[in-house]
Amino acid sequence: MNKTALSLLLLFFTGTAFCADVFIGVEAQAEIRKPTISLEAFKSAEKDSMQADIFYDAVRSDLYNSRYFNINEDQTPSVTSDFVADGEIRPADDKKWLFTGTLYEKAEKGKKPVFRKSYKSDEKGLRRSAHLFADEIIFKATGNKGIAHTRIAFANNGTGKKEIYIADYDGENVKKVTSDKSINLLPKWSADGSRIYYTTYRYGNPDMYEANLKTGKIQPFSTFQGLNIPGGVSPDGLTLVMTASRGKDPNIYALDIVTKSVKPLLEQRYGITSSPTWSPDGKEVAFVSDRSGNPQIHILNVETKKIRKLTRMNWCDSPAWSPDGSKIVFSGRETVKEKFNIFVSDLTGSKIVRLTVKAGNNENPVWSPDGRFIAFTSTRNGRKQVFVMDADGSAPHALVDIPGSSYTPSWSN
Repeated sequence: MNKTALSLLLLFFTGTAFCADVFIGVEAQAEIRKPTISLEAFKSAEKDSMQADIFYDAVRSDLYNSRYFNINEDQTPSVTSDFVADGEIRPADDKKWLFTGTLYEKAEKGKKPVFRKSYKSDEKGLRRSAHLFADEIIFKATGNKGIAHTRIAFANNGTGKKEIYIADYDGENVKKVTSDKSINLLPKWSADGSRIYYTTYRYGNPDMYEANLKTGKIQPFSTFQGLNIPGGVSPDGLTLVMTASRGKDPNIYALDIVTKSVKPLLEQRYGITSSPTWSPDGKEVAFVSDRSGNPQIHILNVETKKIRKLTRMNWCDSPAWSPDGSKIVFSGRETVKEKFNIFVSDLTGSKIVRLTVKAGNNENPVWSPDGRFIAFTSTRNGRKQVFVMDADGSAPHALVDIPGSSYTPSWSN
């Protein structure tokens, strides 16, 4: 049986919680010359210098974390720099600030503007605006979409209960989404990042709820008797794949987000199936099934209903497609004596690479939207924490350091 489904079944029938760990990885990139960027000190009046520093520090950190640039540290334009960024922050109305940032490209005669953009926010939103400016720099300078604006949702039990939290991609700006004083698990983002779907026991049954981050409203979304576990939203944002039991063994279903109509993706005779996740093109669904014994990763063609088996290990769980659709990351173990680790496979299952080694249990991996990083749960520090690593398994680090255990991350687009 899938470990996540088993955990919730144990909780449903016995009241005992059991949660999987999560880990992250980043994909190795070919060695190429990085452009150099100079960050000039952002201009401000003396009374607004603190806000200017917050904005500057966030932009600098985002550009550094992106690994797309060599950064000139002296806050002055360098003749050797490929790009120069500067900005000015000043008060706006209603206790808000207006930041105007500009990116320049080196030219034969000085520098020429690439783009200029303004961002208006209150003090709490300064880092968010800085993330947007940094992502705009990354896109204009490299052609790649940045991830500084993205967020990671996860569950945490630091309050004595299990609640859903979100944090910026770099672990800053941690916020608690739910206050149910119950058991809330397994968050999944909507396609546009405005909502989070998660499983909750607030009324006894493992129901699925929807948290609207714009309005703050939280409401029931799927309340079938038995398991209601979100798996992921389709690329067009219209269909959510989920694990549901509906009084039977867990199976995978497609739930229309607008009409709430639901249909099974597999016949029930295939045993216990769970952990469905959409391919980036919306044509296939990866899932976990014990049809051949221990849980393994399988891939379903939604149109033809053909199924192919991807893995042949002792135990596999929590598949997630890479954003380019070429790989699937998952947690598993090769023998019964091992702890869980993070693996990545091509779509044939002929090339499987292990990303974590001898570092506690590592489970529930998810990709960053650009495919360069992986978030996951790990017990390497003695308790469950959300970690992030490069896609090749290098540079793992804890996302946040907050009380309690954190697990089951989900990365927004």
